[in-house]
Amino acid sequence: MSRTGNHTVKLKQTGPWIEHSGPDADVVVSSRARLARNLSGLPFVNQASDVEKREVLQLVQTLPLAGDRSEELVWIDLQQSTPEDRRLLFERHLVSRQFLESISPRAVAIADDEQLSVMVNEEDHLRMQVLLPGLELEEAWRRVVEFDRRLERNADIAVHPRWGYLTACPTNVGTAIRFSVMLHLPGLRLTNELERLRRASNDLDLAVRGFYGEGSDSSGDFYQVSNQLTLGVSETDLLATFVGEIVPRIVAYERMARDILIERSATLLEDRVHRALGTLRSARLLAIEESMKHLSRVRLGIALGLLTDIPMGTVQRLFLEVQPAHLRRVQPDSIDDTALEPVTEDRLLDDERTRRRRADLVRTALSE
Repeated sequence: MSRTGNHTVKLKQTGPWIEHSGPDADVVVSSRARLARNLSGLPFVNQASDVEKREVLQLVQTLPLAGDRSEELVWIDLQQSTPEDRRLLFERHLVSRQFLESISPRAVAIADDEQLSVMVNEEDHLRMQVLLPGLELEEAWRRVVEFDRRLERNADIAVHPRWGYLTACPTNVGTAIRFSVMLHLPGLRLTNELERLRRASNDLDLAVRGFYGEGSDSSGDFYQVSNQLTLGVSETDLLATFVGEIVPRIVAYERMARDILIERSATLLEDRVHRALGTLRSARLLAIEESMKHLSRVRLGIALGLLTDIPMGTVQRLFLEVQPAHLRRVQPDSIDDTALEPVTEDRLLDDERTRRRRADLVRTALSE
């Protein structure tokens, strides 16, 4: 079942990536499996006219894509949605920055549980992803494949007998699959080991990106790690390597770094954690980067047992609620409509009134 609408985006209080659950959740915040697909007989998005892009949209929206789960897909037309709603989708990792900033005909379909989302007319005709909490790449892969099979039963997909699935970017040709995990790596950052991780990732054909993926910086010590190789290797081999070798190795490095911090500088670590908590509980103004940094240290303190009176779920929720569009939803009278218009420069979204409301929100949540 699916329905369309240009209504205000209504999402759950937290998204799948922000839930503190799933395997290895102390380090692995979320797992994502994403597939790129293009419709045969129509030009790629970067070569298509607006008329052709609307044709893609209309075709995809009429396909019977709902599965046995009876999941309802809600379609959101980004051309007719507000800047705040578009930003909200971006902050929840349901759309990419490129998709957010485009002015061409485009839409996103979101399942009830927000674990499945489908962008239409991003870089490819379809970008479909399943996002789950913790290290659950195998389940994410199973669910996105389930959706892909329904798609291919009902649409003619561009595929070559030798090169595999055809995509707008050559790096996606082949399986057109991206496996990625969002990792919380404060231990590696505090022990100055992140550069070693980046070098090792390059050798393994991995991409290490920031909080919002490609083109973004790290925020709150969150990093996204994904495969770059899609041609000449099967999806099952990629998944086996990612789940069986790469991610466990990074998780082990991060836990080892945390152990080193406790062993060599326990007092300094405790001081950093409690200073961060003290700032969040007393600050009257909080910028977005400052709040993310301090929340990251509090999250580390909870994971290591240094803080026992704060639920991890509270901190996880705050990572989402301190973002500009979510802050507006929590405090609807706090920000001018124009404050959310610019989406390429986060500093423009952080005026004094916004920082004050963010501080009020965080202080209240951590003092309960």
